[in-house]
Amino acid sequence: MQTTETTAAAPSGLILGTGEVRLWGMTAAERLRRTFERAELALVTQPPASGGVVLALGNWVYDEALLATLAKRPNAVLVTDESEAVAAHVPAARAAEVGAALLRGEYPGGLQRLSLAELSYNSDLRKKEPPVLVRLTPENVRAVEARTFAGSYKGVTDLVTKYLWPVPARIVTRWCAVAGVRPNHVTFLGLLLTLAAFALFWKGEFTWGLVCAWIMTFLDTVDGKLARVTLTSSKIGNIFDHGIDLIHPPFWWFAWWVGCQQLGLRPPHPRLAVEVMIAGYVFQRVIEGIFMRRFGFHVHSWRPFDSWFRLITARRNPNLLILTPAWLLGIPELGFYAVVIWTAISLGVHALQFVQAFATPRVRVVSWLSR
Repeated sequence: MQTTETTAAAPSGLILGTGEVRLWGMTAAERLRRTFERAELALVTQPPASGGVVLALGNWVYDEALLATLAKRPNAVLVTDESEAVAAHVPAARAAEVGAALLRGEYPGGLQRLSLAELSYNSDLRKKEPPVLVRLTPENVRAVEARTFAGSYKGVTDLVTKYLWPVPARIVTRWCAVAGVRPNHVTFLGLLLTLAAFALFWKGEFTWGLVCAWIMTFLDTVDGKLARVTLTSSKIGNIFDHGIDLIHPPFWWFAWWVGCQQLGLRPPHPRLAVEVMIAGYVFQRVIEGIFMRRFGFHVHSWRPFDSWFRLITARRNPNLLILTPAWLLGIPELGFYAVVIWTAISLGVHALQFVQAFATPRVRVVSWLSR
């Protein structure tokens, strides 16, 4: 009994084999080491004398969730869809025996199976898909990079991030990974561009302001993907990134309004428009926060309609899709009013979602992606 409790509480991590093929600028073994570290497993080079140990083949690429779950499941073996055993969590006394079986490609007996089907929903990324589990070879590196990059993408997001950025973002993410650029470096550059866009909008220099804004939105996609594919995300980095995302949009739209005044464009009721824009954005985010706290998942993941509406709701990227053509057509002030109107409409939709959720029995408010 004591051994079982120790195994469940604090297993070690042991890499089997070399894993020298490189993925996202690091070897498979280094990626596995980072995965163990993020799962709070102490890496060892030999089976420990006591306790539990998570054994994983060094030439395989594992989704973080797989090994984190395996670490909580003593006497279990992780299997592929083809029933190939690739990792196991066993007592130290069985580590040598089970490790040898995994290296020979044999199925170790006496262990509970852990399959990919049990871990198909990722609540953090708001999507349902099989986790990454693949043997890495020199021939499939690019395919595995594409797969892990796709796995790092949120399933519920805006239409620009979902449809426009994936291909160029994967190219830039790989360049950053190979060059050793850290996610926080990308986020800091994004912060500088955020400030530059604000200053340019304020002065009515909308062309260069939009250039800075669009590059910032692109880098905002890159930094998160870079952190996930290189397993270098952190709480501080997450706060840094999401803090910028949360705060800056209404400042941008207010600066756009000031820029219109600088150009002599003075549409009616400007103060009311600004108040509606700011209040609409703030209340929309408050609704999202309360929903998350109450039900434990994002309002955009509740029902299929909610996920679809996230594509176009009045957030930064959809609003830029309104302002950019408005500037190109020479009507930036009307673009601002269009953002205000769309913000009000989006707030109405979110308010309705909020009321519906709280009028529904709590046990029935679950994400459609987790079903």
